[in-house]
Amino acid sequence: MRVFITGATGFIGSAVTKELIASGHQVLGLCRSDDKAAALAAAGAEVHRGSIEDLDAIKAGAARSDGVIHLAFNHDFSKYQANCEDDRRVIEALGGVLAGSKRPLLVTSGTGMTISVAGQPATEDSSVMSSDVMPRAASEEAAMSVAAKGVNVGIVRLPQVHDTARQGLVTYAIQIAREKGVVAYVGEGQNRWPAAHISDTARLYRLAIEKAEPGAKYHAVAEEGVKMCDISEVLGRRLKLPVKSIAPEEAFDYFGWLGIFAGLDVPASSALTKKRLGWQPTGPGMLADLERLQLSDS
Repeated sequence: MRVFITGATGFIGSAVTKELIASGHQVLGLCRSDDKAAALAAAGAEVHRGSIEDLDAIKAGAARSDGVIHLAFNHDFSKYQANCEDDRRVIEALGGVLAGSKRPLLVTSGTGMTISVAGQPATEDSSVMSSDVMPRAASEEAAMSVAAKGVNVGIVRLPQVHDTARQGLVTYAIQIAREKGVVAYVGEGQNRWPAAHISDTARLYRLAIEKAEPGAKYHAVAEEGVKMCDISEVLGRRLKLPVKSIAPEEAFDYFGWLGIFAGLDVPASSALTKKRLGWQPTGPGMLADLERLQLSDS
């Protein structure tokens, strides 16, 4: 299968690229810069020049593929809502090329988009928030829109994807802790974030694009929920910084934009995903990776 990947040189995209190529697939990777194009080619992928702002390039890549994995997203959180609407347009553009064919499109979302009973892990079948409430839900709304037009679309919801260098939103929490000189969590820190190692996440994307099940929703979740107090304790020890609890009303003063998410209790299950794909995570847990965190002087 020849798979077009947006975000092919990103943290997750580069791992998915290697996973697909190692399994005998061809990868056509979207790339905008010369240095990343060289790295992509070195990994064995074909480079497709362009960006997510260039919808013509996006459409051309989809037209040359047997399937599409959409991973690219602008993580400039100062214009989060605009970026989410841009993602809607990218998905609609991809869908316009794939409509009426059986060629699969995998759209990326987050487990935090789901609505679940308080304290219970969200499932793949849980309802999803509106983009009016959570802007990132625009991606799932777009997926459902193109599905209605005959696109074979599936959704992969990501938790905090980690290795020893990157850890999803926890990476930003580390930056903030260094700036503030203290590691903080909200309230008692009992709120939970789901997580998965990058290797397990990449394998899930491969299994999902190979299965190409229309309308499928998958949770790339290895750990249903890691407590924020536990994450903070490890970070405090590794960064040699004090750890403290802050009140919910202090979250935005400390975390900035991350304050939207810092106190959320959003555990998620992947039981249905494991059953549907035969996916079994084998990578290290988030706390284990944080214990081996790659630290710099900066």
